[in-house]
Formats: sequence, structure tokens, C-alpha cells
Amino acid sequence: MIEIKNLYLKYIREYYALYDVNLKIKQGESVALIGDEGSGKTTLLRVLAKLEKYDKGEIYLKEINLKKIDFKNDVNLGYISFKPVFLENKSIYENLKYVLKERKYKDKEIEEKVNNALIEFNIEKYRNLKASELSLYEKYVVSLVRLSLRPLDIVLIDNIFEELSNDEVSNILEIVKKIFIDKNVTTLIASSKEELLKDVCSRFVHFEYGSIVDKK
Repeated sequence: MIEIKNLYLKYIREYYALYDVNLKIKQGESVALIGDEGSGKTTLLRVLAKLEKYDKGEIYLKEINLKKIDFKNDVNLGYISFKPVFLENKSIYENLKYVLKERKYKDKEIEEKVNNALIEFNIEKYRNLKASELSLYEKYVVSLVRLSLRPLDIVLIDNIFEELSNDEVSNILEIVKKIFIDKNVTTLIASSKEELLKDVCSRFVHFEYGSIVDKK
């Protein structure tokens, strides 16, 4: 599903954000990328999402070279940043509809999918709120629900636990299990807190100074 070979990314001459990263992830695996801030885990997710360009190496998703991938047609990928992106002045209902409109779903199907998701994940109370009115935790929940509206091959989750309470983390992980892991979506989660993910991820990959130092 994901194959990374000899990957390098250098921001300045003396500093490699990623250094000789090699990693294979099978279809349906749930993998935790563990490391402190600046270790390379977030950079790797951003590279996989085509938000950062790398200097050297090869990356394949579903055996397609990343540089040639069209995420609307070749690989269905979802990405949740530690700073969730929304149409801040639009309602949550409008935000959820937007992602399906962009993918040319029919109006009737959009209405049905969005209404069902609001009920299933108990977020009807957010329906008419603007995204700017939500807390960080609430934005993470809605971000996950938004991804649940479409089929995914791969989901990337970047450091979303750092500022949440224990109860909030537990709720988020339950949603992640339900909509990704239990459905065999290949899932990569970056975090500095390994203990949080022991019941969620099947494998742990540790990063230091841009390199993988341990794979379990």
C-alpha cells in the first residue's frame, strides 16, 4: 500500500528533516509514527499528502509513484492536521456538504450522507454553528466525520492529541477506530505520546532527527 525508499528532505544545507527513510506499510495497517517535535514524523505525513516536496528517494502509494498520483482519481487519501482546516465562516453543515460537492456527488446523496453523519456521530448540535465557533476538540471530531463521508484508502492523522484532555483523546480514538481502523483503512498517526495509541495501532515506528530509529 505504502512504500518509501531512501527518502531525503533537506530544508537547509546543514539540516535534514528526513534522512534515508525506508518504510513499508501494508493495506489496512494502523501505524503510529512516534517522536518528539522536529523528529520528522509530521514532515513525512506532509510529504505523503503532497504538501511538501522531497529532495531524493521514491514513494509509492498503491504501487503508483507519488509524483504522478491524482488524489481524486488514483488514491483516496485523507489528512487531518493539528490545525484543522475549515471554511471558518460557514456552518458545519455547509462544511460537510462542501467536501462532497467538490467530488461531484449528487445533491440528494450529499444531503443524505451529511444528515446521517450528523446523527451517527451525535454532532447535530453543531449543524448551524460556524466552524470558527467550535473548540479545537470539536473541530477534530468534525474533521474525522468529514472524512467518513467518502471512501478512503489512506488516512494521515498529525499530532491531534497534544492539547486534548484524556476524555477527549478517548473519544477521538473511538471515532478513529470506528471509521478507519475497523474498516481496514490504512492509517498513519503521528504523535509524541506512544502510550495513547497502544490499543489502536498495530505497529510503532520511532523517529529521531529525521530518521527511523526503531520499527516494532
